[in-house]
Amino acid sequence: MAIVLTGIAVVAGAALGYVNSITAPTIEALKVQQEKEAEQEVLNGQEGSAIKITDPKGFGGALTVMVGLAQDGTILGYKVLESSETPGLGAKAQDWFQKGQKGDIIGKQAGKLEVSKDGGEVDAITASTITSRAFLRCINAAYKTLSENDAQSGASPQAKPNNN
Repeated sequence: MAIVLTGIAVVAGAALGYVNSITAPTIEALKVQQEKEAEQEVLNGQEGSAIKITDPKGFGGALTVMVGLAQDGTILGYKVLESSETPGLGAKAQDWFQKGQKGDIIGKQAGKLEVSKDGGEVDAITASTITSRAFLRCINAAYKTLSENDAQSGASPQAKPNNN
């Protein structure tokens, strides 16, 4: 019986590996296309930089966000690319922080954003403070990346060309 189960496991493993090798390039191409579309969406047709950031400490795991920033650090837009957050709670990050919503961050200066529970001015997602903190860390990290890129290039923030 052990030999039969081992044989089944080996065949199933080989089949999964084969299917993965066939589908991996397609999945990667779709991911690249999704990121390019997200870059355009977060910039809203404005001059700026689109920066992809991942924070590993969301409530359900890693949270990946594409952030659109003007060269002065003003938030132009964002899109959650990957999330393992709880549906109906932490998954609300895609909409919660958008323009006109309760946690609206669009048009604010990135870099030191915090949830109100931590003394900041951004309303956290109801019952999802951990996700909200992870999301804002992504926004702040995008600003840090933008600032570091400006410092390395020697360009003034207003003179730096569009990075998309």
